[in-house]
Parts: sequence; structure tokens; C-alpha cells
Amino acid sequence: MGGQAADRFLIVGVVPGQSEKVPLAGARLANLFDAELVCAHVDAMRYVVQEGLDGSVVSSSVDPDVVEEGDEVFDEGLRARLAATFDGGPVRWSTRLLAGEPAVALSHLAERLDAEAIIVGTRRAGFRSGMQEFFGGSVAVRLAHRQGRPVIVVPVGGEPRTATGSILLPWGPADQL
Repeated sequence: MGGQAADRFLIVGVVPGQSEKVPLAGARLANLFDAELVCAHVDAMRYVVQEGLDGSVVSSSVDPDVVEEGDEVFDEGLRARLAATFDGGPVRWSTRLLAGEPAVALSHLAERLDAEAIIVGTRRAGFRSGMQEFFGGSVAVRLAHRQGRPVIVVPVGGEPRTATGSILLPWGPADQL
């Protein structure tokens, strides 16, 4: 792995309503690699207009009927869930709002940051997710086939827990914080 600790990044794809297992797995790995965990959310209904050196983007809606009301912002509910999980812990983390096709956007961000790996979750089982995967394909599969960085796929079964039932955070059980 290259660079000093401040130069290491792990990208984790995050979405509202996602299992906590995905960002928690990212945090465990970021802790092991002494890397910053970059929590990236991709809005597939937008396209990139301009890109910053840190991989952040300015985007516009693909729908011509959508009236732009200023800067797009990272989903506040998602940010709050991530902050509740990571604030006060040892993991350095940040967020990026991306636009476009998720596999392409995550791959491009990983390239821009020279990330160690990209972490994504599986979809929850169900008819709707099965149809989305059939028509749109799996983000994990597209990442694995179209770019050269390691792709870590986190199954989203049950949440990681201790024997007492507390959610297991990368630095210990949630009930001990």
C-alpha cells in the first residue's frame, strides 16, 4: 500500500436506508489501514458539470424539468447516521456527493484519491432489488470488471453484534461508548 497514513483512503459507497454493516466494515478496514474513510453517495439522477481536486463534484439534474435551487448537498439524514456511528471514534472520515452511474463515479473518485480499495454492499434480497440488478447490473460486478482497484463486497445480512446484542462498532460495542 502506498503513501503515508494521511495519504491513504478507502472509498465506501453509502445510500440512505443502507445496512450499517457496509460503513462499519469500511470503518474496520480504515482503522486497519490507518486510512481516511470516504463515504461516497452517488446520485444517479444527476451528471457531473465540474470536479474538484478532492473528487467532489458540482452536478446538474438529468431531468430538464427540475429547477436547480442552489448547491446540492450530501443527504443530511445519511450524514447524521454516519456521524452517530463514527464521531468520537478513531476513524477519520469524510463524505462526498457524486453524480452519474454509481460504478463509474466510485471508480473515478478512487482513481482521483488513489484509494486503496472500494467497498460496496450487496442489495437486500427481494423482488425489487432483483429486478434492479437484472436491468441495471450489480455495482460490485461493474466495479470489479472495469477498474483495477480491489473491490470489497459486504453482504448485508444481519448487523454485526456482540454476544449481548449490542451493535459492534470497529472500536468496541456501542453500549460501551
